[in-house]
Amino acid sequence: MSFAALVVLGYLLGSCPWGYWLVRLVKHEDIRKVGSGNIGATNVWRTYGRWLGVPVVVLDVLKGFVPAMLGMLFVPPHSLSGVLAGAAAMLGHWRPLFLGFAKGGKMVATCGGVFFGVAAWVALTAGLVWLAVFLVSRYASLASIVAGIALPVCAYLYGYPTSVVVFGTVAAAAILFLHRANLGRLRSGTENRFHFRRAANA
Repeated sequence: MSFAALVVLGYLLGSCPWGYWLVRLVKHEDIRKVGSGNIGATNVWRTYGRWLGVPVVVLDVLKGFVPAMLGMLFVPPHSLSGVLAGAAAMLGHWRPLFLGFAKGGKMVATCGGVFFGVAAWVALTAGLVWLAVFLVSRYASLASIVAGIALPVCAYLYGYPTSVVVFGTVAAAAILFLHRANLGRLRSGTENRFHFRRAANA
């Protein structure tokens, strides 16, 4: 597989809007018209429950993991190929081809999948950070922001290649940018806390 083909594959996999597709298939509804309007796993879980939320999480992680791992295994320079293929998957998740380049998700799960492919210890540590912040605050957005900031820090501390540290920095900046509205609501105290059980009228 060539480097260019890998990046294209990463973008195409990232463009698979699983939150939109699964809700369409199972509920015959448009996830973009309910809840926060986001196609990502948090909105799917919040609106329809874990039976749809968990599959979306898994699929969104995999679409970042698969191209990143392929790059690490088969396309030299491996670390650079892995992070660029993963970055393409994240770009696809944000602006998916299969939704006409309309606004997609906020890339958190897909970013986690990329790091599992290129820097597993970073992914595990950031995942634990996400879980800890989420369990304490029950703000998925805050957990995502803090975990995103942890990415380049952990990559540097664990001694991963410069390409991984730089990718972590860019990914953290992208996550902060895509959560800028959430940051505003967190500051004003109007951000919605996550509830594992849907409200009765959801």
